[in-house]
Amino acid sequence: MSPRAPDRRRVLAGAAAAFAAVPASAWAAPSALRAAARELALYSLPLIEMAGTRGRAFRNGLVANRFRHVRKLTDARTQTVTQPNNDTLYSSAWLDLSAGPVRLALPEAGERYVSLALMDMFTNNFSVLHASTAREATLIGPHAPDLPGAIRAPTDCVWALGRTLVAGPEDLPAAHSVQDGLSIAGPPGRTPAAAPARTAPWPVFFAGVQALLAEAPPPPADADRLAAFAAAGLPPAAGFDPSRFSPDEGAQIAAGLDEALDIARQGDAAGERRGGWLYPKPNLGRFGEDYRYRAQIALSGLAALPVDEALYLRAVAPDGRSELDSRRPWRLRLRADARPPVDGFWSLTIYEATAEGQAFLIDNPLDRYAIGDRTPGVAGPNGDIDILISPAAPSPEEPAIWLPAPTSGRPFLLNFRAYRPKPAMLDGGYRLPGLEPA
Repeated sequence: MSPRAPDRRRVLAGAAAAFAAVPASAWAAPSALRAAARELALYSLPLIEMAGTRGRAFRNGLVANRFRHVRKLTDARTQTVTQPNNDTLYSSAWLDLSAGPVRLALPEAGERYVSLALMDMFTNNFSVLHASTAREATLIGPHAPDLPGAIRAPTDCVWALGRTLVAGPEDLPAAHSVQDGLSIAGPPGRTPAAAPARTAPWPVFFAGVQALLAEAPPPPADADRLAAFAAAGLPPAAGFDPSRFSPDEGAQIAAGLDEALDIARQGDAAGERRGGWLYPKPNLGRFGEDYRYRAQIALSGLAALPVDEALYLRAVAPDGRSELDSRRPWRLRLRADARPPVDGFWSLTIYEATAEGQAFLIDNPLDRYAIGDRTPGVAGPNGDIDILISPAAPSPEEPAIWLPAPTSGRPFLLNFRAYRPKPAMLDGGYRLPGLEPA
């Protein structure tokens, strides 16, 4: 057996022992209990969000170890996911490795961008596969015997999320053929148990956390943190009993959970502002021990790729806000000799912001939601790219290409995505120009 298996189980066993050794009086301190509830909630929110996404997929007919393909590009009429991608078709599968290895097959895609991200239940991308040539990969679970050449997943449940680039509506049949080449071979998987929503009452929420941590034991590096939760009266392994807490203690736990959700909702502000853009933290998608950032991205951008696979930038207004004024025109100029350096592709997508804090694609006469390096006529005669972001179309004499902004007067968001960015985009050698008032 792999040596990793007992180590991960001992993490939870140690936390349970810490809980058993602490008298009830030690975890009655309101500040300690509230803080422990906050930090445990932040630690486990990615598990809650992943399990919720998995549960919705299974309720809609998906079974384990099978792909489901999205066949249409997102448009203004599919307002189900906030800030959607309009460049790729998604292929999604939930892999269950508990019964044995699973083999993935990817077709030959040539120059078309095709990736298959493999995420553990803590939302870390432990591998991203590509399909420039046909290939196979075998996955094994954390407790499985070693298998030469196999990829060992940190958890038995893995979300495999494929992205297939589409050049436009006329390219859909070819993209569908690529999707059909994705396949999975392995033993039948289990139907997972239901998970609580992040808004569930605290007894339900933390009982769900305990069940999910039993399903997906955390890495050994987290042992001290989990033991601290247990010592404060919130055992993440076993023995969680809401009836052991007084009403005052329950109120402290509820307050800690509310604090955690408030912190997690600040994900859109996490990162570094540079030259008019909000850059993600370099550990996006591979979070390590940055549990707060991991929780924030679980709410604002679940399934985000690592920065070396996809660099996500958000335009920032002069006052520092992410919401831009649609009542004035804006311009983004990319010189011919200063195009974004990528090995994949890049695109600029616009969204209308809602009062509820979400953002969706904008209905417009061109059915244009993004402009990228594949957009027909994107470059002017001199090779420069001049993008006008405005509710009104440019005049015929205007050399700019138009990205329609909301006509409602509501603010908008601009997201720039660079897939497979070259090192210059990651180390600061290249800076994306900021927006200018037009």
